[in-house]
Amino acid sequence: MSKKKKKYYTVWKGHRTGVFETWDDCKAQIKDFQGAQYKSFETFDAAKKALKGNYKDYITKGKFKSGLSEEQLKKIGQPNYNSISVDAASSGNPGIMEYRGVDTKTKKQLFIQGPFEQGTNNIGEFLAIVHGLALLKKKNSDKIIYTDSKTAISWVKKKSCNTKLERNDKNKPVFDLVDRAVLWLKENSYATIIVKWETKAWGEIPADFGRK
Repeated sequence: MSKKKKKYYTVWKGHRTGVFETWDDCKAQIKDFQGAQYKSFETFDAAKKALKGNYKDYITKGKFKSGLSEEQLKKIGQPNYNSISVDAASSGNPGIMEYRGVDTKTKKQLFIQGPFEQGTNNIGEFLAIVHGLALLKKKNSDKIIYTDSKTAISWVKKKSCNTKLERNDKNKPVFDLVDRAVLWLKENSYATIIVKWETKAWGEIPADFGRK
């Protein structure tokens, strides 16, 4: 069995900032901290260098290569920038989870929730879409919503969060949001179109937390 590679964790915003050598130490700094900013690195030097820089400079990957032909790219076209993009991040399944929505063109953050102590990526994606739907309806906006989760799209269509995660004291805040989201879907109509983000053609969705 191959030995798991050691990682170093930079925390730009948290209860304490700095470089941490274990996930548990990192987790302690971001738990229950609204808008926490953190990312893992392969080496201590890289993590230390990142700490001196700007978080936003480290959450976008390098040059993206789609692996698609010119014909395929032409068929898919470009994103509709009259839109918002939503995404979630979960460190573990279940694990610390958060979600957010951004303007697709400018990447300006429109909302963010978490980190929550226990959740899953699918739950976060579901909550992010519903949060986006409610926001756009409130603003009477004609923007569309991009998500990279087919699962979350299907849950929204069914007006049900079909997670296998069992409820407990740790994930109560998450399920409180889930219950509110399901209720909102059942009590509200909306004209907003939800579209699958074409990751292969366009790279990571603009709302991506960049912690993969």
